[in-house]
Amino acid sequence: MKYTTILFDLDGTLTRSEKGITRSALYACEKMGYSGYTAEQFMSFIGPPLFESFQRVVGMNEEQAHQAIAYYRERFSVLGWAENEVYTGIPSLLRSLKKNGAKIAICTAKPQAFAEKIAKKFGFEPYLDALIGPDMSNTHASKAWIVRKAVAQLGGVPVMIGDRCYDVEGGQENGVDTIGVCYGYGTREELETAGATHIAETVAELSDILLGDAPRAKGVFLTMEGVDGCGKTTQRNALIEHLAQLGWDVQLTREPGGDEIAEKIRELILDPANTAMDDLTEAYLYAASRAQNVRAKILPALADGKAVVCDRFVDSSIAYQGGGRQLGTDTVEAINRFAVDCATPDITVYLRMPPEKALSRRLSTSEPDRLEREKASFFERTYKAYEALYARGDMERVVTVDAGLSIEEVSEAMIAAVDQKLHALK
Repeated sequence: MKYTTILFDLDGTLTRSEKGITRSALYACEKMGYSGYTAEQFMSFIGPPLFESFQRVVGMNEEQAHQAIAYYRERFSVLGWAENEVYTGIPSLLRSLKKNGAKIAICTAKPQAFAEKIAKKFGFEPYLDALIGPDMSNTHASKAWIVRKAVAQLGGVPVMIGDRCYDVEGGQENGVDTIGVCYGYGTREELETAGATHIAETVAELSDILLGDAPRAKGVFLTMEGVDGCGKTTQRNALIEHLAQLGWDVQLTREPGGDEIAEKIRELILDPANTAMDDLTEAYLYAASRAQNVRAKILPALADGKAVVCDRFVDSSIAYQGGGRQLGTDTVEAINRFAVDCATPDITVYLRMPPEKALSRRLSTSEPDRLEREKASFFERTYKAYEALYARGDMERVVTVDAGLSIEEVSEAMIAAVDQKLHALK
């Protein structure tokens, strides 16, 4: 790696932030009596200091601009700061940079207090060696001043990355190489005219410039577990949406199933006509589907730095075949040892719900498959096997959520717990 200290702008470089910024600017103008504007007219607020933007775009004088900033922050402090989405691929890039020993900082004209809240909520905080922005009273802070502070604090061989001319100029004034990114709010022409050292059209191109031939960090592997009817599908979709907002490229798969071959095995396992299937045969079929899914879908996606979300994994076999079919935990773990290979989940979401309640919900939505036609005692044993498995002392990866709460409450609890686990991963 040529650069050892990586300085990121925030808006338009790490996050897509136009909603929070433009809506807060519109709110401020309406409070000031400036009507007739639309949020789209405030897109140019992204990048330069607010004080300058209110004067340039709206034509306010100094006193009015100061008051407008106060109104802007009134909304932004409550709503606007959270109206962000991380650009896809950024988490993988940050993880790869840290894997290779880089120092990372956010250098932003946004007040540091707001930037810190954004960094924490959207998962940047664990990767940062510094976050530098002005305090609330400094309405004239230039990007050059911010970059200067970062370089003095972190040293190394720095590069400044941003989507606007202000970022490029701020780096140049400090003798720092710059990378202009075209996926944000500036244009290639703007960045080239400003004299950017490098231009990146996409996050992937930015990664190539920064990392070169250096090794990339693997992605993260998340699994979802629980008895049938616990709400996995709904919560899986909520988790995928959240991970995408955090900037993860998400690969969804399921078990049994995954690619075309594994899906054919799934049909065989779940076909209600196959009532004569032996319990051991069933366990081996699950392992066969898993072996195919791991090698065809899961491991390649992890190698590409993606977040893999798998609807059920080996824990389901331990619970359903080990517990429900009474084959025993040791037997099922042995059957799956080679099937799983090195694909160990980083995080497992366990949606806890008593089996009688879960199955009644499940059967009310669709025609039952072969396993769902089993007796209540089968599901009771499966539930107890889950509980015993996750009571073990080596299950730090597991997030247990009460699935009996409302859909919104389950999603909120799950996402908060997953975020905590994600931020702790190396």
